[in-house]
Amino acid sequence: MDSNNIKDKYAIVQGAKIHYLIAEDATAPTVLFLHGASFSSQTWRSIGTLKLLADRGYGAVAVDLPGYGSSQRISGDRAEFLRELIEVLKLNKPILVSPSMSGGYSLPFVVKHSEKLGGFIPIAPVNIREHEQGLEGIELPTLAIWGRNDRTVSIAEADLIVRRMPKAQKVILANAGHACYMGATDEFHTQLLEFVSNCGKVER
Repeated sequence: MDSNNIKDKYAIVQGAKIHYLIAEDATAPTVLFLHGASFSSQTWRSIGTLKLLADRGYGAVAVDLPGYGSSQRISGDRAEFLRELIEVLKLNKPILVSPSMSGGYSLPFVVKHSEKLGGFIPIAPVNIREHEQGLEGIELPTLAIWGRNDRTVSIAEADLIVRRMPKAQKVILANAGHACYMGATDEFHTQLLEFVSNCGKVER
């Protein structure tokens, strides 16, 4: 896919104008990317993740969370923001990728609305202990990814996810820190593609 086919678009979610990037004309499941506090939707374009997925026929959407990038702020519930976003964008059980700060959105959403997802890739998200009990028994295919040298969110937090969620597994990326998808991009992409491929084989 030509990177020019990754389009900048806007949607109104909870009354706010929300910016997102989308790789169009996909024929396979969609992957929805959130981002950390120091990043934006553009991160996933700059490291080639959106194009990588699109070249393999997967849908790829990266959103600027409220108050970041080109998105307006919201005052509503964060889990409901994601629920409405998925509804507005007409995404059918996307695979949700959630690094760091975006755990404040993704974890409560998974607790409340896991049935709306086809898979979950938490990347050293914040607030795990706050939502740990709520994750108990949720049978959502999940791949927890951490950098071995993460000094922000302990690798032990990944074990909490794996312990609570029956279909969760973890992968530790060597020679990578908190933003492991930046420090070990090729290895991250390998793990991402394998997981997305396996989720795509599941009957929806």
